[in-house]
Amino acid sequence: MATRGQPADRRLPPGQSLTSAFPVLSAGPTPKVDTRTWTFTIKEGPRQIAKWDWTEFHQLPQREFTVDIHCVTRWSKLDTRWRGVAVDDLLVAAGIDSPRPFVLVHSIDGYSTNLRTADLAGDRAMVALHYDGQPIAPEHGGPVRLVVPHLYFWKSAKWINGLQFLDRDEAGFWELRGYHMRGDPWQEQRYTDD
Repeated sequence: MATRGQPADRRLPPGQSLTSAFPVLSAGPTPKVDTRTWTFTIKEGPRQIAKWDWTEFHQLPQREFTVDIHCVTRWSKLDTRWRGVAVDDLLVAAGIDSPRPFVLVHSIDGYSTNLRTADLAGDRAMVALHYDGQPIAPEHGGPVRLVVPHLYFWKSAKWINGLQFLDRDEAGFWELRGYHMRGDPWQEQRYTDD
């Protein structure tokens, strides 16, 4: 993760351009999420380990992250501010000491993306509820999205409702369509053969 305070050009991965905007890109239309029925689950394989409703999820410890984000479409935005539940804190709340090595992130619209569990641990990722001091707007993934700033932003899935920890790496929506299985912007891992 880039360090705040460094010159902008040193915080920009290869092939990226700075933007002050926050472009909206999605695989499909923005779904309507009803927080009265929304739940968030953690599974190990097919087995459910933990589940929270909207109120219960907000009672989990929250943290703030200020991070740079990088889109596979070649834009980067510096110093974005997020607040939510760190994945490390979710694992503690679920009682998982040593999760399986891979995770498939699920969204309410059927979208999924895969990650290595190591890319979520060590305060590297959060399930975000706020962006820039406000609840996340629906078009940006609200009410709940994943934020994994050290990977391309398609890995920071919108409208999420669960994490499924797995023994093997399973391709998600874009990975099945030729995107890289990891997506490290510093290595320009955009597509399968990068």
